[in-house]
Amino acid sequence: MGSTSPDSDNDPRYAAVTDERKRKRMISNRESARRSRMRKQKQLGDLINEVTVLKNDNAKITEQVDEATRKYVEMESKNDVLRAQASELTERLRSLNSVLEMAEEISGQALDIPEIPDSLQNPWLIHCPIMQTNHGFC
Repeated sequence: MGSTSPDSDNDPRYAAVTDERKRKRMISNRESARRSRMRKQKQLGDLINEVTVLKNDNAKITEQVDEATRKYVEMESKNDVLRAQASELTERLRSLNSVLEMAEEISGQALDIPEIPDSLQNPWLIHCPIMQTNHGFC
């Protein structure tokens, strides 16, 4: 029941070849792992750079939005003042027209009493020739 073929586990030549294969495979695996770590390190560096660029872009956009908001608030404030002034002047004009109408009745003479333009009576109907917005507001 003996075997004529040599036992390969006990053969020193086979063990040396197996050890050499294991050693080469271990070196190859280490090199592959090293390349993988380097690739991941580079990807991480690229992502960190992209985050920095995006944060800078975001900061610039935020500054632009803040500036536009500041200008909008400033313009809105100026528009409020102008609307109040227009309203006050319209009231003065109505009052003066009322005085002229009384003077006309008392004197019996026809006076040229100007009519108040629709744009002053209805300021929301004012046409904006300089710039039309999507909302139709000035």
